[in-house]
Amino acid sequence: MVKQETVQLQAMTEEELRDSQFYKEWGLKEKEYDLIVSLLKRLPNYTEAALYAVMWSEHCSYKNSKPVLRQFYTEGEHVLQGPGEGAGIVDIGDQQAVVFKMESHNHPSAVEPYEGAATGVGGIIRDIFSMGARPIAILDSLRFGELTDPLTQYIFSGVIDGIGGYGNCIGIPTVGGETKFDSSYQGNPLVNAMCVGLIEHQHIQKGQAKGTGNPIMYVGAKTGRDGIHGATFASEEFSEKNSGQRSAIQVGDPFMEKLLLEACLDLITNHSDILVGIQDMGAAGLVSSSSEMASKAGSGLDLDLDLVPKRETAMTPYEILLSESQERMLICVKKGHEKEVEDLFKTYDLDAVVIGEVTDGDRYRVFQEGVLVADIPVNSLAEDAPIYHNPAVEPKRLAQFRAMAPYTPKISDLKESLFQLMTSPDLASKRSIFETYDSMVRTNTVVGPGSDAAVIRIRNTKKALAMTTDCNARYIYLDPFLGGQIAVSEAARNIVASGGYPLAITDCLNFGNPEKPEIFYELQESARGISKACQAFNAPVISGNVSLYNENQTGAIYPTPTIGMVGLIEDTAQILRQSFKKGQDLIYVVGRTTTDFSGSMIQKLREEKISGTIQFDLERESANQKLVYELNKAGLLESAHDVSEGGLAAGLLEAVFETEVGFDVQLDLEDALLFSETQSRFVVTVSKEQKQAFEDFYQSYEDAHVDKPVLIGTVTEQPTIRLKTRNSQIEFPKSELEKQWREAIPCLIN
Repeated sequence: MVKQETVQLQAMTEEELRDSQFYKEWGLKEKEYDLIVSLLKRLPNYTEAALYAVMWSEHCSYKNSKPVLRQFYTEGEHVLQGPGEGAGIVDIGDQQAVVFKMESHNHPSAVEPYEGAATGVGGIIRDIFSMGARPIAILDSLRFGELTDPLTQYIFSGVIDGIGGYGNCIGIPTVGGETKFDSSYQGNPLVNAMCVGLIEHQHIQKGQAKGTGNPIMYVGAKTGRDGIHGATFASEEFSEKNSGQRSAIQVGDPFMEKLLLEACLDLITNHSDILVGIQDMGAAGLVSSSSEMASKAGSGLDLDLDLVPKRETAMTPYEILLSESQERMLICVKKGHEKEVEDLFKTYDLDAVVIGEVTDGDRYRVFQEGVLVADIPVNSLAEDAPIYHNPAVEPKRLAQFRAMAPYTPKISDLKESLFQLMTSPDLASKRSIFETYDSMVRTNTVVGPGSDAAVIRIRNTKKALAMTTDCNARYIYLDPFLGGQIAVSEAARNIVASGGYPLAITDCLNFGNPEKPEIFYELQESARGISKACQAFNAPVISGNVSLYNENQTGAIYPTPTIGMVGLIEDTAQILRQSFKKGQDLIYVVGRTTTDFSGSMIQKLREEKISGTIQFDLERESANQKLVYELNKAGLLESAHDVSEGGLAAGLLEAVFETEVGFDVQLDLEDALLFSETQSRFVVTVSKEQKQAFEDFYQSYEDAHVDKPVLIGTVTEQPTIRLKTRNSQIEFPKSELEKQWREAIPCLIN
């Protein structure tokens, strides 16, 4: 039953709503309410004001971030669909394309970790098949507080189970991602989910409702009271005030989603002649999908809420329109073919019901029990939200960082330092996490979780797709502009180290409150850095999501613009893995090593804070990546691994963990430089038979910005770590460290 107080609230008159300013509870500002009055030329009723509140929320309208997003590099000769639809699409040849997008479900995951994460996965999957694509892979990017904290352990366990529970049940492999820990995310985790799909050009769809008289059909699960004002909840600071807002959390059913996926793809593939448009009912539910579909087509729309399938009684217009119940889609079909669609969805045991029609003009009209309960210009919902050009002020900490002397760690015991580094939660094995996920379902996974990028074969071709998520938020915190460049570059390095070249990116821009000038500066400058790097790699931004107001009791999270990247491997014979292959292979480093410890793992571990300035050369990065790509294309590499967090020390150890081999490496470096995080580096291996061909290739390579590979040692058949530097010489059984590396996270949890 509806609570009596809720009924009373929704019975407010227009004047009572205005005078009480209750609309502020939904996140509408007073000046925004006044703008609505101006657009309507009258006072909005309770339902209409609520529709504006969700559609003008940051989550739906991007009113604080649009000026920033407009600077992104979004063009490219292979881009078939850029930002603006459910997901972006890039051509991969042979009339095929890859479809992908990333979304956030941060605040819901803080309140209900399992359902928050699960429905985040469900929502991003719908974005992909609403474009006409079959989802082939899921990735994630997760941030939690420090794992020693009981609340973090609870959130962490729930999120991991939620991602695995939904993805495993729907039968889409979870193939990769990243999981990081820092106190800045305490109580405000980041749960970013990415989905990748494949499509034939002829099946590409758009979310549009056009053609006067064409019916609007609701398909999928019934509507309940879950998720009401979820978009608003995601567009305000997370605090004790709203941390218990469970009504904003959706409940997912992956088995229902599987039926919906197959039914929609059946409709798109076999009934394309009658389908006009299709869109997921995601954030802001029915009002969002219906108004956006009409707005994009320049049409009006009439909806009859009596016809909407419901699983609860006495639902008000406010509840029906704003519900974010899961596993629902909205479609527009040609008039006269309603029965054909109903029969199709009936074979999947799903509702398919006409709930409205496309109209002439520009009105968005909603009826219940024959009464007109909302009458709004459709573009005023979907397009007329105010756009804020917020002030940007450089954070005071950046000037302080620039004034600091460079940090260099003191390494008194190299072996002990290696153990400390590799057993930290950020670098420890994530096997206990990804073993929760089914990464092999559908049998197309060639490289699964644990390597630089996941690789999925494209059946009936020689091609494969490499995919990754990446962002080092510590670098963004120290320098938003250079950190933004590094985020894209690290993702590209992962793709190249897997044998591919970057195609495009999706992003999830996770920041604090954009109305604070220092936070807006972080957002603006990191986006500028992202755009510059995307141009350098010819990898445009084709889709994405903005998640703002991520704050806890101590302030904002680290600025975290997560990058999801997909690359193309033209021939599966070119697929690389990060693991060293066999004894006697030669180990080379591509890229110079300098004193880069600001924001490094070793600084975080030793100082329990980060500081200083970072350095980055985008031209060198691009040149070194191109060299590694060309070396692999020439058949000269056995393995490749990007050097990132933890520096060369971590890169070398990660390449032998979970293999039967070890290494014997001699470095003309001080011990500390093993932990430097200088960018633009790879560790690669070459068979001894290919040594001359490999060296001839790079010696003749003409690029003034490239760093020529340096031989540093060999892979050994014995699983032993042998490491010699200018200061130290150590040797120990690999199993001694690998056991602790593998058990670090389970030990913290248990």
